[in-house]
Amino acid sequence: MTGPDKRARMSTSFGEQVRAYSRGRPDYPAAAVAELLDADARVVADIGAGTGKLTASLIDAGRTLYAVEPDAEMLDVLKAQLPTVRGLIGTAEQIPLADNAVDALVSGQAWHWVRPDSAATEAARVLRPGGTLGLIWNIRDESVPWVHQLTAIVTASEAELYVAAGVPELGAGFGPLMHKVVRWDRTLTGPQLVAMVASRSAVITATDTDRARILAEVEALAVDVSDEDGNIVLPYLTHTYRAESAD
Repeated sequence: MTGPDKRARMSTSFGEQVRAYSRGRPDYPAAAVAELLDADARVVADIGAGTGKLTASLIDAGRTLYAVEPDAEMLDVLKAQLPTVRGLIGTAEQIPLADNAVDALVSGQAWHWVRPDSAATEAARVLRPGGTLGLIWNIRDESVPWVHQLTAIVTASEAELYVAAGVPELGAGFGPLMHKVVRWDRTLTGPQLVAMVASRSAVITATDTDRARILAEVEALAVDVSDEDGNIVLPYLTHTYRAESAD
């Protein structure tokens, strides 16, 4: 399987490793989340919400929060963990909300999978005039040697390649994108590191032989970089992009 078929298969594979995804994927640092939307945004939609890694950080008293996710298994985990959030099956290209319905629309670790023209048009439809679109990605800091070694084992992800390629394009419905980067460290265990790798689309869709080899190599690396308490410090660069919809 190659080309568009492979990419489509990868983009819809995450529900197959929903537990690993929930356990292994990092949350988002508060300083980065704060860049995505104004604190007074009362109606917010998280597009491609997955198991709620970003959604959880958006919960606020008096705020109506929608989580839009195409994978029912992922959305079931989100709704079980975040019962106050209104979970909806949908995609960035087909958001099940009315015109001008939200003050802010955000997407965490997901916009690289969308069809940008269609998704930007749909985002502009759903947002109120002057509303904000916020995009965020957690990217491992490969300037640290062992993190570079990890990437050599698992290969660069679609998200990493997308962010490295430059600023996302949104089209005429939005003003200029503001880009900021937040540096932070995540402390996790060896099993969590392995779960994170197991939840990556390229690993989920790999052959059984390749998947077993990758995970075994990550397990060995985890042993090498763990401290005496079994903890690993994984540095991240979290990229945020924010734009306002046209009036």
